[in-house]
Order: sequence, then structure tokens, then C-alpha cells
Amino acid sequence: MKKIFCAILILSLGLPQMTADAQSKSFSLGKWTEIQSAILKELNYSYVDSLPVDKMERAGIDAMLDRLDPYTIYIPEEEIEDLELMISATYGGLGAVIYKPDINGNVFITEPYYNSPAQKAGIVCGDEVLAIDGTSVIGLTTQECSDRMKGVPGSKVTLKVKKLRTSEVRDIKIVRERIHLPVVEYADMINDTTGYILQSQFTERVSQEVKRAVLKLKQNRNLKQIVLDLRGNGGGILDEAVEIVSIFVPKGSLVVSAKDKNGETVEYRTKSEPLDSEIPLIVLVDSGSASASEIVAGALQDMDRARIIGKRTFGKGLVQSIRPLPYNGQIKVTTAKYYTPSGRCVQAIDYSHRNEDGSVGYIPDSLTHEFRTAGGRIVKDGGGITPDVEIDAKSYSRLTYSLYVNGVFEQYALEYVRKHAVIPPVKEYHFDEYEDFIAFAKTKEFDYRSSARTYFDQMVKEIKRDGLEESMSAQIEAMKDALEMEKEEFLILKKDEIIPFIEEEIAVRYYFQEAGIEIRIRYDDQLWEALKS
Repeated sequence: MKKIFCAILILSLGLPQMTADAQSKSFSLGKWTEIQSAILKELNYSYVDSLPVDKMERAGIDAMLDRLDPYTIYIPEEEIEDLELMISATYGGLGAVIYKPDINGNVFITEPYYNSPAQKAGIVCGDEVLAIDGTSVIGLTTQECSDRMKGVPGSKVTLKVKKLRTSEVRDIKIVRERIHLPVVEYADMINDTTGYILQSQFTERVSQEVKRAVLKLKQNRNLKQIVLDLRGNGGGILDEAVEIVSIFVPKGSLVVSAKDKNGETVEYRTKSEPLDSEIPLIVLVDSGSASASEIVAGALQDMDRARIIGKRTFGKGLVQSIRPLPYNGQIKVTTAKYYTPSGRCVQAIDYSHRNEDGSVGYIPDSLTHEFRTAGGRIVKDGGGITPDVEIDAKSYSRLTYSLYVNGVFEQYALEYVRKHAVIPPVKEYHFDEYEDFIAFAKTKEFDYRSSARTYFDQMVKEIKRDGLEESMSAQIEAMKDALEMEKEEFLILKKDEIIPFIEEEIAVRYYFQEAGIEIRIRYDDQLWEALKS
């Protein structure tokens, strides 16, 4: 590994001395630590009411870290389990997705994972959980119910369950296991010559899963190209990104460099022979592809090993390390910036000019720099990885988002399962009961206004604020009439946009998560366009 060290030798009585700058920083740190301690002591002694010290200190820590980048955060002991889930994608529990429409209602099993303890115990989609270890779920939140179902692998939990088909109520004892959430969610041929791998995270050992996926695809003699889908993949462990790149490039290839505040640089190179360094490779990215996803995409682009297709990535070129703190807490702190093999830093130039989803906003050409790939192509820095071929993802109406956010698709899928014991195999299944869905959706509460109508409503508020309502009443009424649309009318208009969501929700209930992904692939216009480019 290449390391760059910058050292200044100061001789005074033969002993090293602190620089003036270091002394100033040390003094400032001591000064503010002393001031904060003094304030807390004075408040504790003088303040009229008792102090919520824990809340005050946590708020102070969070506010302090907010002055830095968005990724340096404090993790107290009670949140460590969430961090471990993010790193390892594992937890102790039953392996089922639950849905609780109302705090005063029961818990519905919406999706038991394949071969999970829940499935092996006979739990199916649509079963209702009435109690957990003798405690009624009435009055408990969804999170509280989930926490009660989780536990140490090998421990037991008893669910009082009302069965979907028979309405029989019975106690079901389940032994918890270590549940591994799939991060390579799909790996199969999607046409005669194309293998497709959907990777959703960069957790521990995900590179091994990707290797197994590639080996599986290579068993098909007709395989001509592989698609690695990193859309929406927010990243994770840097070493796993390096290992995934190593699957496709020669041993010893530079994947990424990390440079810390002192200018010390660490190079990360591939350590193993590739599984296939020749097969054509497409990497799909979008504004949700961040961190480790950008390392993979950037490295393969710089080596001219893959075509990067989709939309510009998020723009997170920072490396975080996890350090221990007192009382079993931890801090995830940004310790370095990373650079692709060509020398690009994908970190956005600043945090203030980002899109609504947090991804990189507009960057003037004057603020970017040019770099060269191994084959001499020009690539630029300034924020994120710009694809070799840009293809827009499908956009959806406000109505569809509202149906999704309000759980209408999920609720309808449960209702559908109650009425249908079986459905055709997923490759043959097509939802053809849209009128039934409309009748169901009309009974549910959700905001069905069009985007144009929401802007109109906001405009009317501004008109009222300016005192123009009376003088513009005729125009307001005319525009309101033009934009008015009944719930059923809007649902009919957006039928083709909505049906894929219904099909996916239903397919998952009968054939588990992979079936839902197969439905998603069926309607993935961006993916199919990428294969034509």
C-alpha cells in the first residue's frame, strides 16, 4: 500500500514540541469543554426546575455533530442493534414482515420470509397476531410488536394467531433464529443472454453472495452479458466494494484510494484472481446509489471494464470509521475522502446545493475537473458518478405515491389473499381485477389530488393572503372546475401506472420476495432500455 507521510521535525532541547496551530486547537477544546461543564453545574444548582440532563446532552451532541457532515453521528448503546443490522443485515427473530393498520387493532403478517422460522411454523400471509407471549397487541405500536417478536436466536416466543383460512385461534410456539436479510435480492437470467444481479446493500460478506451469483449465471452457456443493479443502493462497507470489483478485474488492480486529514493515503487493490474479466458488464445506478456503490461504479468506469447506465449517483465520497465511546456508545466519524483510480473524488462540492432526495444538484462545468479512464475517455469530478449512458427512470403520479405511502396497495393485497387461495405461477400472473381494486381504494383515506391541483390549492392560499380572492373569484372557480377530478376517475386514468404495484404486492404474498422482483423487472423500462443502448 502506498502511504504518504508529512512530518515536521522541531528541535528544542531535544524534545518534540506542539505547533502553534496544534496548541491553539488544544486550548480551544479545553476552553469549551470547561465552559460546557460549568454551565451544566450552574444549571443543576440554580435552575428552577429539575433538569432533563440526558435529553439536553443528547440534543447538544447531535447539534454539535450537525455542524459537520451528515454522516458523523453519535450512536448510544440502545441504538447499537440498529447499527449492527445495517452492517450485517442480520437479526434474531421470526423472519416476517408485519402490518398494524391501527394501534387498537391486531397485527397482520404480510410476508413471512422463505424458509424462516415463521414460515416453518405454518404462518402465512394474512394471519392475524392477537397476542405475543400472552400480551395483547392492542395498544402496542408496530415497532413495539416487532421488538417483542425479535430476540436471541434459540429463544422461544408464543404467538396467539387467528388463521387466515379457518379463522381458528391457536397458540403457535416459534424458536427464533438468526435471520439474514438478502442483500443480493435476485440473481437469474432475464432473457436468453443476459444475467441480472440485484444488490441492495454493502453488508458483511455480500461480496461472497455476488460471487456465488456470478458463478450461478456462468453455468448458463448462453450468458453473453451481466447487469449489476446498484440503483437505490446506499452503500456500506468499503472492503466489500473492493472485493466485488475484484470479481471482474485483474488481481492487483487499484480500486480506490482513501486520503485522511494529514494527507496520508491508503490504496485498496484487488487481492484475488477475477471470476471473469472479459464478459461485458453493465452497472445500473441512480441518485440513490451512494458510497460503496459509487466506489464500484467509479472503479469499473475508470478501468473501462463496465458501462455505467442510469442517472448520476448520490455524491458521497467520504469514508466513515466507527470508534468506541464511554458507556458502550459509539461514534461513526468521517475520517477520509476516497478517490477513484483516475483520481476523481465523487463527494459533492458542498451540501447546500443538493436535490430534494439529497443527491447532487447542478454543478457548473467551471467547478469540475477532467480525468482520464484507462482507455483515455474523459470523466469528471464534482459530485457523484456520471453514467456513460444516461436514461431517465420512470416517473409516477402523485396519486400512485399517495396509494403507496398510505398502504393502500398493501391492504388490498391482504384482502386479495383472503379471497384467492392460489394464483398462477408468477411468470404467467397478470392482475385483471382492476375494478375490484377501484372499489376497494374508494373506501380508503388518501390524498388523491393531482400535482396540478396541489399547486393550485397553494396558489389560492397565496391569493387569499394578498387579498385578491374576491377580484379573482371567477378565474379561481374556472380553474378549480378544470382541475377537479373524482377519485374513481383519477384511478381509471392511472390504471397502467398502478397495476404493476398491485401485481408486485400480490406476487410477494404467494411466492415470496423474488416473485415481487420478477414483476418489477417485467415493468422496468429503464433496465430494458439499458439493454438496448
